Amino acid sequence: MQRKLALFAIAALVLAPFRVACAVDTPANDLNNVLQKLDTAAKNFHTTAANFEFDSIQTDPVPDTDVMTGTTYYERSGAHFQMAAHVRERTSGDTSKEREQNKHPARLTYIFSGGVLRQSDTGEAADARTIERASKYESYLLLGFGASGKELAEKWDIKYLGTEKIDGIATDKLELVAKDPTVLKNIPKVTIWMDTARAVSLKQVFDEGQGQSRVCHYTDITVNQPLPKTAFSFDK
Repeated sequence: MQRKLALFAIAALVLAPFRVACAVDTPANDLNNVLQKLDTAAKNFHTTAANFEFDSIQTDPVPDTDVMTGTTYYERSGAHFQMAAHVRERTSGDTSKEREQNKHPARLTYIFSGGVLRQSDTGEAADARTIERASKYESYLLLGFGASGKELAEKWDIKYLGTEKIDGIATDKLELVAKDPTVLKNIPKVTIWMDTARAVSLKQVFDEGQGQSRVCHYTDITVNQPLPKTAFSFDK
């Protein structure tokens, strides 16, 4: 469960779609425009930072929700990619009242760099441990963090679902189904909502099957701004 949480929590997608006026406004045309804009945006992507809320939801066999909040950072330079999620608060429970009662500070950090995913429960580098040598997942973690439209289409079957407002912001909504059977087994479907003006994803829903899902919500997003020196460090 912890390994699955780590892998999918960091797979948060920051995509760069764009909607262009066209003679015939169809889902296929909209999707093509999204991918074309992503090709262009990939050349200019460097960093992203945001506050996050990750809700791990279980509906079967016993309803429960685990919520983590904190700050996340992403950086890509050529072929080099790294990310970090610094969890500051955690809570759980079936109802909002239970979650409020169970809320507590947390010092949990996930860092993916050099094809390796590591975790620290205390924030101290000496306590960091390797969860998995996850280089095989890197192409999927890269999606939305500087990946081109071509890279996206190579890994996912994509459906355009129209527009929808998230936090009062108009977004383009896409449904992704992995082409890799191994990924598809763990994540039957991903739905993402993208802010086209800033080229970022405001929300993602990972359908993990068997009554499990993960909702990722991002706020206070900055793009291509300097990151803290400790962004990818366990020393806080």
